[in-house]
Amino acid sequence: MDDYCIVCVEKVEDDIMDEMEKVEKLRARADVTADEARNALKACDGDLLDAMVFLEKIGKAKAPSEVMVTTSREDHTSFEDVEDKVDRYEREAARPVSTKLKHLFSIIMDKLANNYLKIDHKGDEILRIKLWIVVIILLVAWHVSFVAIIVSLFFGVRYSFIGRDDMTEANKLIGKASEAADYVKEKFDKL
Repeated sequence: MDDYCIVCVEKVEDDIMDEMEKVEKLRARADVTADEARNALKACDGDLLDAMVFLEKIGKAKAPSEVMVTTSREDHTSFEDVEDKVDRYEREAARPVSTKLKHLFSIIMDKLANNYLKIDHKGDEILRIKLWIVVIILLVAWHVSFVAIIVSLFFGVRYSFIGRDDMTEANKLIGKASEAADYVKEKFDKL
């Protein structure tokens, strides 16, 4: 096969791939079948934008719900200045690791100081402990603490996090542990 034929075959393959990509893009954007997309592209000489407009005109695709054209940045408040965003990113990236760690440590300390572990027994609050104290107890006597927590769950003691921050996910996790303890207790009582 001579070089001219190889070039022709490659050109045809490229054209077919290009057409297939356009059909898929048009299908995805206009929510039409492959045949409808292919016919629209043929009617518009392969122009993707014209094919989309064509499909909108014949009622096969929905037109955009809102069109806004402006040359003034002040007219559209949802845009963020790219230069400001880049400057903020560069400032953040340029901060030394020690500053980042200090910031992270201050966030953690704030959460530990403003939230509590609440301990209830049969609906009555027994104790409310700041989280920083709980962390110290767990660090110093983790092996005894975990055993005490697990055993207390079998005796109807319930734990929850309360305070300034939303700790819904943590409370869901503790709730599942309580449910598991109740389930095991029920199975044990049936024996």
